[in-house]
Amino acid sequence: MHRREFHKLLGLGAAAGLSLPSLLRAQTHNSDAYHLPRFGNVHLMHMTDVHAQLLPVHYREPSVNIGVHEARNRPPHLVGEALLNHFDISPGSQAAHALSHLDYEAAAEQFGRAGGFAHIATLIKRLRADRPGALLLDGGDLWQGSATALWTQGQDMVEASKLLGVDVMTGHWEFTLGADRVMEIVDQDLDGHIDFVAHNVKDMDFGDPVFASHTLREINGVPVAIIGQAFPYTPIANPAHFTTGWTFGIQERELQEKVDEVRAAGAQVVVLLSHNGADTDIKLASRVTGIDAILGGHTHDAIPRALQIKNAGGMTLVTNAGSNGKFLGVLDFDVRDGRLRDWSYRLLPVFAELLPADPAMSDLIARIRAPFAEQLAEPLAMTDDLLYRRGNFNGSVDQLICEALMDELDAPIALSPGFRWGTTLLPGTAITMEDLMAQVAITYPAVTLTEMSGAFLKRVLEDVADNLFHPDPYYQQGGDMVRAGGLQYVISPLAQAGSRISELTLNGKPIDENKTYKVAGWASVQQLEGEPIWDVVARWLKAQGRVRGVRPNQPEVMGLQNNQGIV
Repeated sequence: MHRREFHKLLGLGAAAGLSLPSLLRAQTHNSDAYHLPRFGNVHLMHMTDVHAQLLPVHYREPSVNIGVHEARNRPPHLVGEALLNHFDISPGSQAAHALSHLDYEAAAEQFGRAGGFAHIATLIKRLRADRPGALLLDGGDLWQGSATALWTQGQDMVEASKLLGVDVMTGHWEFTLGADRVMEIVDQDLDGHIDFVAHNVKDMDFGDPVFASHTLREINGVPVAIIGQAFPYTPIANPAHFTTGWTFGIQERELQEKVDEVRAAGAQVVVLLSHNGADTDIKLASRVTGIDAILGGHTHDAIPRALQIKNAGGMTLVTNAGSNGKFLGVLDFDVRDGRLRDWSYRLLPVFAELLPADPAMSDLIARIRAPFAEQLAEPLAMTDDLLYRRGNFNGSVDQLICEALMDELDAPIALSPGFRWGTTLLPGTAITMEDLMAQVAITYPAVTLTEMSGAFLKRVLEDVADNLFHPDPYYQQGGDMVRAGGLQYVISPLAQAGSRISELTLNGKPIDENKTYKVAGWASVQQLEGEPIWDVVARWLKAQGRVRGVRPNQPEVMGLQNNQGIV
């Protein structure tokens, strides 16, 4: 075994909960560092927020993921060394790279890319070989986030997920394909293959369910209910016209009724497949009884250990399996005599170099990509900088988008959505159209140029800040903070709503609330016409030729003392 392979296995062991001797034994016998001994008799595998990434990627975890009020300094709001210390992860290990932003460029060069459906397929087959009857659950945001997903209206991911063996899924960004397309996929492609469940999506007129609320499966003789919870604020975070006539919401009371119903029908294990976001899931777990585990998504948090949340009925496990195919959660229950006796959870980082590609999945991916090969490979520029997105306030990718908008539209200010999805590019990499589309591939891409008063600009920032830092997670309704180009401001996350944003300036001069400013943007939730964002940014990148010196425009953050969610 080479030294580099030794360190990879050591780091993987820290993430998977395996001892070094067990890893070395696995390497000796079958070169399988991912072997997890079978535990119990109910087996669930979970992935979420893949965002249509069929190939292995780099994805930098955030250095800013602030928790406020009850969420302060607890998972998932720990970053960097605080995260490693909390979960006893060795610095410099493969687990440290998978879960944190620390020394990102060097670690990415050392450990390689993560995810990729061909590599995930290999891992799933290995786990299923030791876990008869295991189900694969997907937490949503599966059909959106790449060029091929946009150009095929999600069909590429539908075919890949069927081959992967997804059994049950719920949704969020799927709905931005539009209600008709979603129902076409559910009725024609998924029927008999994948159960699409969402108890909280109803017809606005009569309250009838749009999708099945749950599925009841038997795993090794144990009845298991899986209830779906789609993203509750879909018509707020995304254009409402995509889901006209549908209502969403957390629907806590209805969820409790559904849990009681499936328990009465004989379910011995009840799981919520959720796209709420981690903080909402934690609150929900403390208030709804009878759920054994919430397998969560939306906020892209990779939580290495299941959180045990107490409630009036006992305890509910809350997990979140990261994003972009970087991780696969494995939850095992030991159920005997109708009762849950014990459980085990592992969050496995999916490192492509440690898992050979599955031939059948590789062939499918090649066929999917072949018609678009020339478009995907179109060169736009080179980058000397690390280009990443994830973080509460800004990332270098979003700064690049803002600069392109300001230059191309001749605007002093640009606003870009605080999306959490979007892959990472290392310095010295060519930026292709595929790379750009991994940041902007949405069904409402129109670029806008708007005149806004200084007072309205502040209100926009205040509204987004309240969605992000509201003390009650049930009112956290969107992504990260809107990205601002040209505009500087101070933010106080712990302040009251309407008072978090102050000291807005442009080029060092205070923003006048009565003055009007030109603001470039994109991805409006209103139905607007405009040039698609990818054309604007592609044109700008080609003119630049090389990207260098991109520094995210970060606000000054006030009022957070000893907060472990910000470096």
